[in-house]
Amino acid sequence: MSVVLQEGAVTIDSTDVEWQFVRASGPGGQNVNKVASAVQLRFDAAGCDSLSPPVRQRLIHLAGRRATLEGVIVIDARRFRTQDRNRQDALQRLADLLQRASELPKTRRKTRPSLAAKRRRLDQKRQKSAKKRLRGALSPSHE
Repeated sequence: MSVVLQEGAVTIDSTDVEWQFVRASGPGGQNVNKVASAVQLRFDAAGCDSLSPPVRQRLIHLAGRRATLEGVIVIDARRFRTQDRNRQDALQRLADLLQRASELPKTRRKTRPSLAAKRRRLDQKRQKSAKKRLRGALSPSHE
């Protein structure tokens, strides 16, 4: 079994994905105490050779709390009652993460405010300053 993105940019081998099945809380009736329907997917992003270093770095960054210090991404799926649906859910969530990580981030271009925008800002500052100056206490000569 392997995870393949729609564009075919990244293919993950089944040896890079590790599964663990645990008992889930929530819906399931009497089965909830008997069947290990929750799925824990562990993907070693740091050790995956099919990912380029920039994609690997973005993936670990996007994973956030789900990534361990060793670069292993842990996805916990317990939304559904069956193990198979939870397994599909975990794979889909990993594929979504991989998809987002494989997209190049938009480069930032430095911009500067226009001269007119600077003038407007300074005029507004002067108007606010004048308004606040008028709020002050009257000087003794005006009483």
